[in-house]
Amino acid sequence: MLIRAGYDIRFEADVPTPLMAMLSLHPSRNRDLVTPHRIVASPDVPIYDYLDAFGNVCTRMTVPAGGLTLSCDFTIEDDGQPDPADPDAVQHAVEDLPDEILVFLLGSRYCETDRLSETAWSLFGHVPSGWARVQAIVQFTHDHIEFGYHHARATKTAWDAHQEQQGVCRDFAHLAITLCRCMNIPARYCTGYLGDIGIPPVDAPMDFSAWFDVYLGGRWHTFDARHNQPRIGRILMARGRDATDAALTTTFGPARLVGFDVHTDSVDAAA
Repeated sequence: MLIRAGYDIRFEADVPTPLMAMLSLHPSRNRDLVTPHRIVASPDVPIYDYLDAFGNVCTRMTVPAGGLTLSCDFTIEDDGQPDPADPDAVQHAVEDLPDEILVFLLGSRYCETDRLSETAWSLFGHVPSGWARVQAIVQFTHDHIEFGYHHARATKTAWDAHQEQQGVCRDFAHLAITLCRCMNIPARYCTGYLGDIGIPPVDAPMDFSAWFDVYLGGRWHTFDARHNQPRIGRILMARGRDATDAALTTTFGPARLVGFDVHTDSVDAAA
């Protein structure tokens, strides 16, 4: 299937303000592109990319005094299949994990394993290890947090979401990631496009989405505590330990987000 996606995002600033964006596709999806993926800046300012330690494309630029609009529109091929499941995927002993995976067991800015470890073991210590334990964590998180855009807060952590029982998709991801790590299951944060494909229409503005991966059976698997069901058409943009590593935009000064529009739709091959 083909998916058309993109965005128009506008910042305003009184003085020139540096900005870093993770608004490109993750390189793992580049070969699926049917049309070019380009970030267009208006006014036209110098931009350049680099790859960070997690393999994400980071774009640097400066928002000029007055403001800047970033736009993108592209078409990508997707297999059209829901997130795959592997109920037989096993949990590795910590001592058997590859070195590069260990960082995804550690606490991080939004994932305070030290504050939730006792809770995690009391809730999931009796659940069989592996896929079943991750699914139990996903189910708990899905049921525990009430979703609502008005619950969004940039400083909200997994502990906060657990205590307040309210949040947005990134809070669902942070809590589930933290609980997984507490149970010695490596987990990483993911963000990208997720349109309303294969589900009933949703009466809400389109937004970017957050989900997470866990490392079981020698590879990474996708889970989504916000929706708690396999979904079609995820388009990865960035991933890391938590939202700190995968922030879609970071401004280094007083820039204001004044416009935000995201689109993600399936399209006919002849379109």
